[in-house]
Amino acid sequence: MQRVAEEHPGKRIEVWFQDEARFGQQGTLTRKWAHKGSRPPAVRQTRYDYLYVLGAACPRTGQTVGLLSPHLNTDAVNAFFQQFAREVDPDVHVVMCWDQAGFHTAQKLKPPDNLTLIPLPPYCPELNPMENLWHYLRSHHWSNRAYHDYDDLRVSACHAWHSTCLNPDLIQSVCRCSYITL
Repeated sequence: MQRVAEEHPGKRIEVWFQDEARFGQQGTLTRKWAHKGSRPPAVRQTRYDYLYVLGAACPRTGQTVGLLSPHLNTDAVNAFFQQFAREVDPDVHVVMCWDQAGFHTAQKLKPPDNLTLIPLPPYCPELNPMENLWHYLRSHHWSNRAYHDYDDLRVSACHAWHSTCLNPDLIQSVCRCSYITL
């Protein structure tokens, strides 16, 4: 952090976390209230449409940036970077922590100038608070639901992302990470 601050004098340094998640018609089954001894119905689909949500959050401020994509590859990550660069305050330099997925190390990756990428240790998803946000979205918005088609899935994904991420207090709570000083 100190090295990044020295390389970008006059900029406020913020720590963000980034991750991707796949959401689709084969959703998550979760618990639901029912009378004792009964077997409540649960929705399951046989279709396999899905989309990816690329997201980043700042646990200190509760600010988020997200992008929906039908594919997950280096081009999608570069599109996410372009959107991220437009939405982040120009007086801020972001230290973005992310996992070491294969496309995160690709030669074609083009992070913006206001971003320094820091890889998290391999096989440690518990260190990325975005995993908590995906769990929240799955359990509160995407579980036990059926989607008519891809457009229905996309609209639902947008609604879930916006309704969750427009609440910075919720993001701060869900993405809180006690192991880092922000």
